[in-house]
Amino acid sequence: MSDGQIRWISGPVLRAGTSDVFHMQEAIAVGPHSLPGEIIQLGTEELVAQVYEDTTGLKPGDAVVGTGRPLSVNLGPGLLGHIFDGLLRPLHASSGSFIRPGAPRPSTQRFTFEPAVRSGDPVSGGASLGTIRTTPAQQVLVPPGVSGTVSAVATGGEYTDSEPICSVRRADGSSAQLTLAHTWPVRRPRPLAERLPATGPMITGQRVLDTLFPVARGGRAALPGGFGTGKTVLQEALAKWSDADIIVYVGCGERGNEMAEVLDELPKLEDPRNGRPLTERTVIIANTSNMPVAAREASIYTAITVAEYFRDQGLHVALMADSTSRWAEALREVSARLGELPGEAGYPAYLSSRLAEFYERAGRVRTLGGAEGSVTIIGAVSPPAGDFSEPVTMNTRRCVRTFWALDRERAQARFYPAIHPLQSYSADVDALAHWWQTQGNPDWVANRRSVLELLETQVRLERMARIVGKDALPAPQQVTLLCAELVSDAVLRQSSFSEVDRYCSPKRQMAILGVVMRFVNLARAAVDRGVPPERIASLPTRQMLQRVGEEYGEQRIADIRQLWQQLEHEFEALGRS
Repeated sequence: MSDGQIRWISGPVLRAGTSDVFHMQEAIAVGPHSLPGEIIQLGTEELVAQVYEDTTGLKPGDAVVGTGRPLSVNLGPGLLGHIFDGLLRPLHASSGSFIRPGAPRPSTQRFTFEPAVRSGDPVSGGASLGTIRTTPAQQVLVPPGVSGTVSAVATGGEYTDSEPICSVRRADGSSAQLTLAHTWPVRRPRPLAERLPATGPMITGQRVLDTLFPVARGGRAALPGGFGTGKTVLQEALAKWSDADIIVYVGCGERGNEMAEVLDELPKLEDPRNGRPLTERTVIIANTSNMPVAAREASIYTAITVAEYFRDQGLHVALMADSTSRWAEALREVSARLGELPGEAGYPAYLSSRLAEFYERAGRVRTLGGAEGSVTIIGAVSPPAGDFSEPVTMNTRRCVRTFWALDRERAQARFYPAIHPLQSYSADVDALAHWWQTQGNPDWVANRRSVLELLETQVRLERMARIVGKDALPAPQQVTLLCAELVSDAVLRQSSFSEVDRYCSPKRQMAILGVVMRFVNLARAAVDRGVPPERIASLPTRQMLQRVGEEYGEQRIADIRQLWQQLEHEFEALGRS
């Protein structure tokens, strides 16, 4: 191990003098309590490091000890269902109200292991040694970089994640002792066999997202919005209803009361797949705004490393980051203490590359073990005053393919989800069109385009109506506004607190969209025949369609088709009268 002594310290940043050999991004132990840290700059006789715990009490002359390895986390079966700090140390294992600085937090939990290999079997990095009985079942992976022949394997039974369960003899004759868990550097992407193209969406259960702005499985989405626009509620809905196998939720620099609400509400959520607590397939990484700022910077990398670990087991993972703006603020604070030349709004010049580094670790892949897995990243952004031109939002836009813009005015009008349909977009639409067609929805692309054109026309007509009045508009334009309002109520509005409409399957989404667009087409044809807009607005089916999501749940999808017949009869009656 290498040694040094603190010369200067400011907040989480310190400078230490040393004549030993250290390495960039090497993990260190600082001071009498062995506080964890990481080297971020190196000189000939001086190093600069950031410390991941409160540095109160540290002073010049205190020891800095190198560990000889990069900042790493322990990945194993004990992750699911628990809460961790930004360095993946379990918060549930603490005793009392406070955690002693630098204290190790080992897990004593035991897991039921069922071996899948025998002595003499060849194994390599990413191969499965066996399974762990959890919900969902987990694989025990051979760490990347380890290969050879199994010389011994434990029998089925209960083990802690630090007990040896397999011995592998390498080609050079050395032996590797494997446990249920292994460590991995958080800043190094886990290896994979092949990156796969997007072929299908990650279903979120939210109509405005799946129908208009879908995110591909293994894709990257940004969720920007000002305070009170519903970012956290929407991410909780995505965590519960998305078709991901594993949810990794990282509260990065959020206010303590908001994080407390998440920690209180998530355990109460029921998994719609099996009726059990949703937390059984969730990993929560909590790093509130009053925690050390350097640990906030590391928490994002910790979260994506955990997501990649489950991806390598052949699982589909959704990573919810709330929010990357607080992470960027941590970069800015550390950069300022280092005296680096600031960029726009004081953020460091490398902000864009760090964001890209994070988002590029998403993807749908072929794992080293031959399975298919994916990591889908949904990063919330908190732009000051809802300004989407600020640096974090603008640089995030360059990294993602799906942009879900939350609008303050819609939120204040209690329109949820408050997704602005004209500021949002998805670059995965063309890649996902084939998937929707194979699900029996050949008109998805055309209907989606029609909805967006209708909403864009609505904005232009509403500006005119504010000047001349809605009644002064020509009849076709009045009907356009009428139809746009119907689309907003029936398709875009969806309450996360509704027992019936909080989740909408792709089949029900397409049924609702189809009948609404049929109303739009019939209304336009009727007004061309001279039917007054007031009579179209008074049709019983229009009022029914406004609440179609609430009235027709997943068990009544077939009944939505009956609305088509009722529509036809009512519009035929309009033509005869």
